[in-house]
Amino acid sequence: MKNIYKFVFLSAIFFAAGTYTASAQTVTGSIGNGTFTPGKAVRATVVLSLPGGLHANSHNPGGEYAVPTTVRATAPGARIGAVSYPRGRDRKFEFSADTINVYEGRTTFWFNINVPASYRGTSLRVNVTVKYQACTNEVCYPPKSKQVTLTARAQ
Repeated sequence: MKNIYKFVFLSAIFFAAGTYTASAQTVTGSIGNGTFTPGKAVRATVVLSLPGGLHANSHNPGGEYAVPTTVRATAPGARIGAVSYPRGRDRKFEFSADTINVYEGRTTFWFNINVPASYRGTSLRVNVTVKYQACTNEVCYPPKSKQVTLTARAQ
């Protein structure tokens, strides 16, 4: 009898997951105004957009099992500074006894890119991975990672 309950529970989760469309969540970004100057730092911006009805755990969600949102960036020949994570919003959900700090809608993250004066490239490519756990008010889905490549040209 326990197996039938497990099957019904798992079926409900997979059914709900079917309504969770990964393509509706996007990651975009930019480097400054699209240009950079070797020897100077330039700010990059990354935006995680979630459709209505979904939220993502913040960088510091506070929930025991909540997976934090993280932003990782790499750029050959340049140094990436620390990511600035915005403060989320504390919310109470049916699936958790405690409040969880979350991001909703559009959330913007920033970091500086330090391009050395000796940089000889004509363009800069920054590969960014945003890892997040999207949830509805009732259930959280497995963590996802979305990648975006930011580009800028040398001035």
